Amino acid sequence: MHTISVQIVRFTDSHQPGWVECVLRDAASREWTFIEKVPIVTNALLDAASVYPQRGVVACEIVEHWTDEHGRIRCIIDTERPWGIEAKNGETQFEVFIDQITTTANQRTRTHP
Repeated sequence: MHTISVQIVRFTDSHQPGWVECVLRDAASREWTFIEKVPIVTNALLDAASVYPQRGVVACEIVEHWTDEHGRIRCIIDTERPWGIEAKNGETQFEVFIDQITTTANQRTRTHP
């Protein structure tokens, strides 16, 4: 699974499981705002009394990648997959640097009959 780092900037709603505002900075330094459930973006137990900003992540899919004229690897990510996350304006695809992305193995275990 791929995730992109975001900054959790504030708690927005206490309705279960709690909602936070997150900011993603793309390769052009543009900031994209997301409102998402706390457990989707962090394992931390956040609420209105928590100290912000905090580090979070949003799951994503890498759609395309290339090396730019400065030798930096850039990519287009899509946050629609796997968890249906979109920025407040509805955007789901963003151009970011590859070093903003973390890739982890799927932690689910399969049971065999």
